[in-house]
Amino acid sequence: MDYRNNILETIGNTPMVRLNKVIDGLPCMVLGKIETFNPGHSTKDRMALKMVEDAEKSGKIKPGGTFIECTSGNTGMGIALAAAVKGYKCIFTTSDKQSKEKIDMLKAVGAEVIVCPTNVEPDDPRSYYSVAEKLSKEIPNSAWLNQYDNMSNSLAHYETTGPEIWEQTSGKITHFVVGVGTGGTVSGVAKYLKEQNPEVKIWGIDTYGSIFKKYHETGVFDRKEIYPYITEGIGEDILPKNVDFNLIDHFEKVTDKDAALAARRLAREEGLLLGYSAGSALAGLIQMKDRLKPSDLVVILFHDHGSRYVGKLYNDDWMRERGFLDNELKVRDLIISKRDKKFISVSDMDTVKSVLKVMKDLDISQLPIMKGDVIAGSITESKILDFILNNPLENSEKQVAEIMASPFPMVQVDMAVRDLNKYISKNVPAVIVKDLSGDLIILTQYDIIQAL
Repeated sequence: MDYRNNILETIGNTPMVRLNKVIDGLPCMVLGKIETFNPGHSTKDRMALKMVEDAEKSGKIKPGGTFIECTSGNTGMGIALAAAVKGYKCIFTTSDKQSKEKIDMLKAVGAEVIVCPTNVEPDDPRSYYSVAEKLSKEIPNSAWLNQYDNMSNSLAHYETTGPEIWEQTSGKITHFVVGVGTGGTVSGVAKYLKEQNPEVKIWGIDTYGSIFKKYHETGVFDRKEIYPYITEGIGEDILPKNVDFNLIDHFEKVTDKDAALAARRLAREEGLLLGYSAGSALAGLIQMKDRLKPSDLVVILFHDHGSRYVGKLYNDDWMRERGFLDNELKVRDLIISKRDKKFISVSDMDTVKSVLKVMKDLDISQLPIMKGDVIAGSITESKILDFILNNPLENSEKQVAEIMASPFPMVQVDMAVRDLNKYISKNVPAVIVKDLSGDLIILTQYDIIQAL
């Protein structure tokens, strides 16, 4: 029989998946380390279990005690899973910018959750750091794990995540890209990878409103860099001990909007429903694509699952309220809503009769005509019907090239749908677009009507 003794034994050994459609002209292979396969659906399961077990070993907590932690949600979930299996209680403090889904999930696994204001200084008694520390002093047999300064955090990734990435890439990794929050993931993985190959580049993704990038580049803790931001899970207004700035080669800042849009692209174009920080990591990598060459191998770590954000970045109304979504429909939106994206065409050498049969069999009213790999023209059902009615004796053998019209117009994926009226008319019933992966797709009048 193949089974695990408890859910904690399923943590780690997450898959690596190649990204194909969202890498926007990057010259090299890009792999995603999909940490959502952990039981708590985030990479934080690794360090949460490590912190709990190290607290047990050191005697900081005794059986039946209470774990206390300040968390944006994912670390809390990992601790809660460990606590459920091992028989501990949990109290978590979190900030009021965290999604309702995260808070509800923590409650679902038996934790008490205290929501604290975001826009206060870290040492303010109302901050989620201060409240967690205060509770740990007041509650007997409790332990505040403090993921920011608890070095078991980065050690967990040094012992597990780093070796997995090295093995999965056969040591060929050249760049590691990840959002930076507590610093445990980036520092633990970086330490291991650089021990194997000092040339591996570590790129940390930061957000506007966080102090990491400026501090890394200048050594100055500039409070003017700190202001509210929407992105969850990365960026800080403090310097966690787990962030080893010496191991990070570069920090790249990403806006809240770009991160949200990139996360939605991962879901729609790659089938990867991921969290906010995943969008930040992808957007940051695309911003740095000019630093890469064809021989490079990039690994992005995707922290958590998109189910924690369905009320936020995957909600169109929430996105529009913040100006993240353009209300104007674009051609790319038509492509997403089009059910059958297969590009069907015929050859210029095909007969009119055979082309008519294709249209009839597939219920298609228009087709592109190819000459080799080049779009040579187009044909419509009405054009064929007109020819057959006027030439009843010639319709069997005549090549379609002799009656074809000009090729359907090519349009760009970012074109506004309203601008399609410049191309589509009674005589031109379709356009052709090349999607972000380079595939040709035909968009017809019917597709537009369906999307609208």
